[in-house]
Amino acid sequence: MDVNPANLAAETTTGPRSVTILGSTGSVGANTVELIENNMASYAVEALTANRNVKLLAEQSLRLKPQAAVLADPDGYKELKDLLSGTGIEVAAGPDALIEAASRPADWVMASIVGAAGLKPTLTAVRRGATIGLANKECLVSAGDIFVKEVTSSGATLLPVDSEHSAIFQVFDFDNADRVHRIILTASGGPFRESSLEEMATMTPEQAVAHPNWDMGAKISVDSATMMNKGLELIEAFHLFPVPEDRIEILVHPQSVIHSMVDYVDGSVLAQLGTPDMRTPIAYALAWPKRMAASAPRLDLAEIGTLTFEAPDFERFPALKLARQALKAGGSATTILNAANEVAVRHFLDKKIGFLDIYRVVGETLDAVPGGALENLDDVSEADAEARRIAEQLVSKISTKN
Repeated sequence: MDVNPANLAAETTTGPRSVTILGSTGSVGANTVELIENNMASYAVEALTANRNVKLLAEQSLRLKPQAAVLADPDGYKELKDLLSGTGIEVAAGPDALIEAASRPADWVMASIVGAAGLKPTLTAVRRGATIGLANKECLVSAGDIFVKEVTSSGATLLPVDSEHSAIFQVFDFDNADRVHRIILTASGGPFRESSLEEMATMTPEQAVAHPNWDMGAKISVDSATMMNKGLELIEAFHLFPVPEDRIEILVHPQSVIHSMVDYVDGSVLAQLGTPDMRTPIAYALAWPKRMAASAPRLDLAEIGTLTFEAPDFERFPALKLARQALKAGGSATTILNAANEVAVRHFLDKKIGFLDIYRVVGETLDAVPGGALENLDDVSEADAEARRIAEQLVSKISTKN
């Protein structure tokens, strides 16, 4: 997908930018809230949504004063209603309320709901032509071609928020895309970068979520430990930028200072650098096409001293191979990959399966579920549901043996 057609023309809206944050209580959402709080004169909050974190959503709502506060989980409705009583803030809960929140007339929408659950709300915002800060990988992993068509037909603007894709976006020459030789996605390598397979087999969820550089939610942290996050980002980059799959590479860079690079045909390699802090790419998307001040630490290369790089180990981190194979297969393969991974990671966090079992569940689900073309969201939902069913069966077998 070329993310720089006419729908990326500079916005000319005057006055505060109206904003909705889908997933305001997660890591990305909370950082977005902080940036807005530090620039209250520039933003008016239309809606905040959360899954089930009632107290934090209420606290954020009292500070940002949105028009609406919405929970995906209807069980928290009464508590949220009580906490926001007398504020004039509309309160709603449930899946339909989440969709309605995304349909509200915000100029800019942060799509930061984790997992496939974020697809329908994000598409709702896309269809009304909003500017989308995309922090949800799964929109493009689960339904890439469908999502891209919706963005193109609606005239929506898509701004990548993942640090890697934001980095590429900032140095990619869209007017001369044919002059790009390759894209290089950098990866920290996660907490188990130097661990053997034998050591990884015994790793606990607590160890897996202890990322050496980034402060992220549990699911994303486990994806970093398996390096599945980089596989998902490979798929995402394929849909975001007009570069063939075989010219998107992955490079391990433990310091997480260079967030990604674009290699041009003349030998020039352009990179975006910064401290490993999500406030930087969020601020870039939130203020685009301008820039805003962010409280992320300044980069001090003299203090860091050395930047190192290494090729990824596909034997110890087979998620990278699984993701590339799924991307090459096309159709529903990446939908199946994502669904199986979500199931496996959830059960690993619940200590029902081991760390290496995540790869096993994903790989065997890909083998067991027939791939097919995706024509619409119903096809995506069917492939997703079938993959989850098979993955759950595999988890049951593994946990029984354990």
